Amino acid sequence: MVTGGRGDVLEGVLGDVLDGVLDGVLDGVPVGGRALVAVDGRGASGKSTFAVLLAARARPRPVVLLHVDDFFHPPHVRHARGRMSPEGFWLDTYDYDALVATALEPLTRAGSGSFRRTSSTPPDGAERAPDDALVVVEGTFLLRDELVRFWDVAVFLDVPQDEAERRMRARGRLDEALADQLLARYDGAQRLYFAHARPWERATLVVDTTDPTAPVVVDAGQAHAAR
Repeated sequence: MVTGGRGDVLEGVLGDVLDGVLDGVLDGVPVGGRALVAVDGRGASGKSTFAVLLAARARPRPVVLLHVDDFFHPPHVRHARGRMSPEGFWLDTYDYDALVATALEPLTRAGSGSFRRTSSTPPDGAERAPDDALVVVEGTFLLRDELVRFWDVAVFLDVPQDEAERRMRARGRLDEALADQLLARYDGAQRLYFAHARPWERATLVVDTTDPTAPVVVDAGQAHAAR
């Protein structure tokens, strides 16, 4: 059972190389209770599809797949510092209080197992996770100070900034001037995150997805984000 899947740049990547990377992640996951795995990384690094493939590889263990983008603050909070503010993206995009209280805390090994899939899910929409569920959470900023304590295993997907930008432009289909502003905001927020958290150092595994057909585990010191 896998619930909550999406897909992106790694769509269609299969084979022994990818399976070896996925198995390397799963080898570190505790058994005998619920466990939480973070799939972090730059935008367009392949987080969504990596999370889906990891969930599928974990079968027959039950999996809960969550997306941090389902825990956005409303626009008036997200954009309080300005629509194009990198600091606003870094500090105000996500409702971490809701993510922690309604999803991460309940899904820990000692938690109740009763969780909500989004910040807008009402209390009567809560679901129950099996006691042995693997909880995979994908999104950006997952290794920031407020969240790092929750992860039994954390993966950081790494790709050069220029390649990430190329991918985002290719899939965004935006006016070029607007795309420039949005990408500057996003890149600025990523730089703030990297400076505060150095997520490649906090991750259990760093996976280079520059070539999406051949992801490879690298040492933290080799991460593009560290340069």
